[in-house]
Amino acid sequence: MSNTFGHLLRVTTFGESHGPAIGCVIDGCPPGIAVAPEDFRADLARRATGRSRWTSQRHEQDAVEVLSGVYEGRTTGTPLALLIRNTDQRPKDYGDIAGTFRPGHADYAYWQKYGIRDPRGGGRASARETTMRVAAAVIARKWLAEQHGIRVRGHLAQLGALVPGAFDWDAVEGNPFSWPDAGMVGEVETYVNALRKAGDSVGARVDVVAEGVPPGWGEPVYGKLDGELAAALMSINAVKGVEIGDGFAAVAQRGSEHRDEITPEGFLSNHAGGILGGISSGQAIRASIALKPASSILVPGRSVDLAGAPVEVVTKGRHDPCVGIRAVPIAEAMVALVLMDHALRHRAQCGDVGMVEPRIPPAAP
Repeated sequence: MSNTFGHLLRVTTFGESHGPAIGCVIDGCPPGIAVAPEDFRADLARRATGRSRWTSQRHEQDAVEVLSGVYEGRTTGTPLALLIRNTDQRPKDYGDIAGTFRPGHADYAYWQKYGIRDPRGGGRASARETTMRVAAAVIARKWLAEQHGIRVRGHLAQLGALVPGAFDWDAVEGNPFSWPDAGMVGEVETYVNALRKAGDSVGARVDVVAEGVPPGWGEPVYGKLDGELAAALMSINAVKGVEIGDGFAAVAQRGSEHRDEITPEGFLSNHAGGILGGISSGQAIRASIALKPASSILVPGRSVDLAGAPVEVVTKGRHDPCVGIRAVPIAEAMVALVLMDHALRHRAQCGDVGMVEPRIPPAAP
C-alpha cells in the first residue's frame, strides 16, 4: 500500500479506524517551526466526529502526542512523528457485516486485492485516517503563513440540493456546517435532520481557496501544481471529482470568456484557478471537490456474502448523513501540504532566480 505522499515534504500515515492508534511521520519538515500540542486542537476539532448532532456520534479525544522531531518547542529538521490514540472504538457495531460486502464501500475491492480486510469501520479505508492529514497540515499551514503570508480556507459550497444564496467568510466559522450563508443555516439543519431520520445520506461540494500564493510554484509537465493538487484531493475518502478553477464549467465557455486577460492593474478574472501551465500565477488558488453520499446507511441494500450468496445489508453504528460537513478541514489540509511541498521544491531549484518583472498584481479573486 502507498501510505506516503509528497516529495521534499513527505507525509506517511498509519493506523486503522478501530486499532489502538493512528499516526503520521512528517519527513523533510524545516527546522525552527514552533510546535506545541495545543496547536492541533482547533483544526482537529473542526474535523472531529461527535461535535454536533449532524455528524457521526463517535467521540474521540484526538489528543496529539509529539513523539519526535521537536526540541524545546521547535522542529529540529528530523522526522516529526505524531500519534493520536483511539479512545472510542465500538467494533461490535460491525460484527454483522464481517462476512458481507457493504455496497458502495471499499470492502469488496479490499477483499479482492488483499484476500483479507478489517471490517471494523472500514479499517484503513476509514475517514479516521484523515485525522493525521489534518494534524500534519497544522505544521504546513503555520509555515506557509509565516514564510509567505499564505492563508488556506474552505467552505461547504453545496449539500445535496442546497446551494448557498449568499457568501460571507465570517459566516463559515459561525456554524457547524462551514456554510457561507448564515441565513440558510436553519434550512441546512432541517435538511440534514431529515436525512438522519430516514437513515440515508447525501453528497456535497467543498471549495478551497489559498490566498497569497506567489507566482512560480509548480512544474510545467509531470509535477504540475494543479495535477498534484488534484491527486491529493482525490485521495480523500468519498471524493469522486476535483475541479481547479472553473473546472467542468469551462466546457460551456468560449476561449474569449475563459482566458484570464491581464492589464497593468492585474488579471481581470480567475477562471484558471490561479494556475497556468501547471505553475502558480500569483492569483488565489481555487479548487473544489465533489463527495459522494456515504454508503454506511440504515437503508437496506443488496449485496453478497463471502461465499457469493445474496444478502441484505444494513450498516448500523455511528455514521455521517453527509461526509462533506467534516471534509472542509481535510480538503484545506491536502491543499496546504501540497503547497508547502511545492514551496520547498521551488526554493531548492529556483530559490536564487528572484522575481521576474513585471509582477502582475492578483486583482481578480
